[in-house]
Amino acid sequence: MSEKEHAFAGPAAAAIPVKGFDAAGIHCGVKPTGALDLALIASPTACRSAAVFTQNAFPAAPVLYDRELLRMNPEGTHGVVINSGNANACTSAEGNANARRMAEAAEKSLGSTDNTAFVMSTGVIGVQLPIGVIEAGIPEVAAKLRPDGWEEAAEAIMTTDVFPKWASGQAEVGGETVTITGIGKGAGMIHPNMATMLATLATDAAIAQPLLQEALAAAVSHSFNRISIDGDTSTNDTVLVLANGAAGNAEITEKGADYEAFVEALTAASMELAKLIVRNGEGVTKFVTIQVEGAVSDEEAHTVANSIAKSPLVKTAFFGHDANWGRILCAVGYSGATVDPTKAHLFIAAGQPEAGNAELQLVDAGTPTGYEEADASAIFAESEISVRVSLGLGEGTATVWTCDLSYDYVSINAEYRT
Repeated sequence: MSEKEHAFAGPAAAAIPVKGFDAAGIHCGVKPTGALDLALIASPTACRSAAVFTQNAFPAAPVLYDRELLRMNPEGTHGVVINSGNANACTSAEGNANARRMAEAAEKSLGSTDNTAFVMSTGVIGVQLPIGVIEAGIPEVAAKLRPDGWEEAAEAIMTTDVFPKWASGQAEVGGETVTITGIGKGAGMIHPNMATMLATLATDAAIAQPLLQEALAAAVSHSFNRISIDGDTSTNDTVLVLANGAAGNAEITEKGADYEAFVEALTAASMELAKLIVRNGEGVTKFVTIQVEGAVSDEEAHTVANSIAKSPLVKTAFFGHDANWGRILCAVGYSGATVDPTKAHLFIAAGQPEAGNAELQLVDAGTPTGYEEADASAIFAESEISVRVSLGLGEGTATVWTCDLSYDYVSINAEYRT
């Protein structure tokens, strides 16, 4: 699907610069098309870092490198270098060495010491990284670093993405305005079990590193862990946050009002990036919000919502404008969560829930209602759809964002390496 034909546009607002951070993106030669393929985000002030990584048993070389770097130096990093066009995954010892060379080249160009730069890669799995062109490109991208380079950096980390993705948020913390801006990429192989594909967020907040890690985990659990495009979890999934303290707020050293304000802003930015990833899914024509309520726990509600979100039959029904609600209830039933069919209700509506559009109830206590099929089909024909399942068993709730499954998804992935 071409950019012109894609159902959804990119970010609605410009990225907000973060005090003390610069970003840039260039073409260095990884992609044969000439598209941007190398990004750098950096702060001359040492950053506290936090990250979450894929749980895939074949983690890519950058994931292995970054896990160790985070363990060794969680309070003294200066940035992250990211290439697209090659995942540096399943590349064994040579791939591990190339990840380190990539980090060392970034550290040299930034004038920082060893073990101060994270690395990320995205693209085709199982091909050795063309480290020579990346090492040659890093001084060039470093020379172009600037406060307003976020959108260019976001473009440089795209693979099958149709549009670049960024998001910003601000909060009052300790009497100062704290900014969070992040970039993300992902269009396929999206069904996270920690995070999704690649995202880097930078903040000028002063916050203790253990609390930064807790804040990121909380934000991820309500954003990147709540989306699904195709049910696949990548080898490279990483969400990284860097905090340089340049906002000048009183350092957040304990949980309280300032911590909660920071978590809320970090979650909001993460949620916006996550939603953009779904909107930019390969071949996507529908953005679908799935709400589950009345489960015996939040965890079971999430299990039910995920089961619906990753069902190929549900997703193809969205694509075909076919309100085949039996597929939705079927996914609820095999989710493994506690279900009583006599207490289950199903509603659909056009738009996102916050739009407040009137719902159409399709199922009442496990029984079809007397709805008009034309009304249900009209809702499924919308580009944005909400599905609400009420299980009537407890207080558990969850929201997951997903999409349809189109002909173009199959075409894109059938031809990915050709």
